[in-house]
Amino acid sequence: MDLEVYNPWWKGREGIEEDEDYRRWNSSKVKWEPPLLRMLLERENIEPFSLHFIFGPRQVGKTTLLKLLIKKLLETVNPKSIFYLKCDILADYKELDEAIREYLKIKKFESIEKAYIFLDEITFPREWFRAVKWNIDMGNFKNDILYLTGSLSMFVKEEIETFPGRRGKGKDFIMYPLSFREFVQVIDDNIIRSIGELESLDMNEVRSKCFKARPWLNRLEELFELYLNSGGFPLSIRSILESGKIGQDVINTYLSWIKGDIVRLKRNESLTKRVIKAVIEKVPSTISYHNIAREFEIKSHRTVFQHLDVLEKLFLVKVLHYIDPNEAVEVFYKQKKVHVTDPFLYSILSSWCLTRKPEDSVIVESIVASHLSRRYNIGYWKNSKEIDVVAFENKHLIGIEIKYRKRVEGSRTKIGKIDYTITLSKDQYNDEPLIVPVSVLLALLNTS
Repeated sequence: MDLEVYNPWWKGREGIEEDEDYRRWNSSKVKWEPPLLRMLLERENIEPFSLHFIFGPRQVGKTTLLKLLIKKLLETVNPKSIFYLKCDILADYKELDEAIREYLKIKKFESIEKAYIFLDEITFPREWFRAVKWNIDMGNFKNDILYLTGSLSMFVKEEIETFPGRRGKGKDFIMYPLSFREFVQVIDDNIIRSIGELESLDMNEVRSKCFKARPWLNRLEELFELYLNSGGFPLSIRSILESGKIGQDVINTYLSWIKGDIVRLKRNESLTKRVIKAVIEKVPSTISYHNIAREFEIKSHRTVFQHLDVLEKLFLVKVLHYIDPNEAVEVFYKQKKVHVTDPFLYSILSSWCLTRKPEDSVIVESIVASHLSRRYNIGYWKNSKEIDVVAFENKHLIGIEIKYRKRVEGSRTKIGKIDYTITLSKDQYNDEPLIVPVSVLLALLNTS
């Protein structure tokens, strides 16, 4: 295998400019550095031995992240101490091991003590973990830092669990689609620098910082409308910012990703589509697995559960459980709320499942739930009233009501350990009960 093709910087540091992924990023009219890049460069994360896993939805920018990390490392390290391999060209663990052995020879010849090894899309070669485990056990990586990327299907297939005691200082990193705050930062970083960020959902802090951000409300509303169409995936964002719409080629790329993961995980595509259709048509109502199975002609409630579990691990949906407000615990036997995790995914999945895309107010509730779930454990509460999202923060429960329309009434719901409820509106502010615009709160919410 010609490893130099994948490592053009071996000819000299400036070789990174020849790398196709880096060149595509560098020449784009719309580009940004993923927030995860800063975390990966922290001193504690570049100490050997470390086996890091970086996973997330496909087409979320993991390869670009690696190339930007390599660009940063090239400023200070020997170019030949950086080894990158795109693993989707490999058939199985034998071919992977052969490529690793070839690099280890180069490493020895160049007297490299510490290497940075990037194995991108590691889940493609069959039984890939056998090659990685064997080399770890043989001590071939004892002074190195490994970065392995793949989809969340690694969780579904429990492949990460095959490395007990073999991770060293390694960590798991999840790369999400851009949050609304990150989206705003890409377009107008001045806004983010001006408004700051929320350190908590404390009612007084939310009130103070959201009210201070009021001068930027109109602009944030405009950007939120744009985000409702683009979502947080890089290709869809670039497409809508550069041409004002999302091209069919972009839609086809992401749909192929979804269908490909379903096939790789040996799930029935027809059944998966029925479950997704049920989610879209029922959101934001509560559902039971039994009712979904009966209404959408699925064999059993267990089949519904299994498919939703896979969809959640692929970051396509987020399942919210009922929260007992008195005990502050999730109640798993009660009905669930299920949200699609990104507004762009609503467009793709609705079309694929031949069903109507939900109204914006529904999608906004899903955006809020998805964003909060990156930072907090969340659920919902319901009896004669309902709280759309309940967030666990420290030992407190905080209610979030989403009413994406004009002229809303704030919620005064307090029950059990739910101390207060914040109402999110389209553009309305109110001091007591607290109402703030959803675009403002999400622009202040740092999810990374």
